[in-house]
Amino acid sequence: MGKQKQEKTNVMRLLEQKKAAYTPHYYGDTDAVSGAEVARVLGQDPDRVFKTLVTVAASGEHYVFLVPVERELELKKAAKAVGEKSVAMIKAKELLPLTGYIHGGCSPIGMKKPFRTVVDESAAGFDTILFSAGKIGYQVETSLTELAKVISFELADIGA
Repeated sequence: MGKQKQEKTNVMRLLEQKKAAYTPHYYGDTDAVSGAEVARVLGQDPDRVFKTLVTVAASGEHYVFLVPVERELELKKAAKAVGEKSVAMIKAKELLPLTGYIHGGCSPIGMKKPFRTVVDESAAGFDTILFSAGKIGYQVETSLTELAKVISFELADIGA
C-alpha cells in the first residue's frame, strides 16, 4: 500500500489524546466505496466493520447509530433505543454542517458536538470493531472499552 498517502486523521489524534489503543487501516488506494467493499479490501469480517449513521428524531434531537456495514438501521428499534417516537436519516447535505464529516467519512469520534450514540449490540461479540477514521480511505479498529475512553455510547439492538 502507498505509505506516502497515509496520514493521521483527527479521529486518530483524539484516540491518542485519550490514550485509547487503536489500529489504523488504510484503503485509500482502492476503489472501495461501500462498507462491504471496504471490509473486503481490508480482509475484515463485515460484521465487525460498522457504518456511522446520523439521524434526526421527531423531537428535533440528533442521534448517531453504528451498525454493521451489511445491515441496515432499523428506525423503529433505533427510536425505541433513544426513547423517541421516531427517527429518520438526516439529509446528506445536512451531514457536513452538523457533524463536520462528509458522507463516507463520518466517524462517531470528533463530531462538531457530541450526540447521543448507540452502537448495535452485535459489537459486544467482537474483541474489536472497525469504523471510519473521519476521512474516506481511513478506518480505525478498537475495542468498545477503548472507544468508551473517547465517546459515550450505549449498546442496543438497532440493526435490521
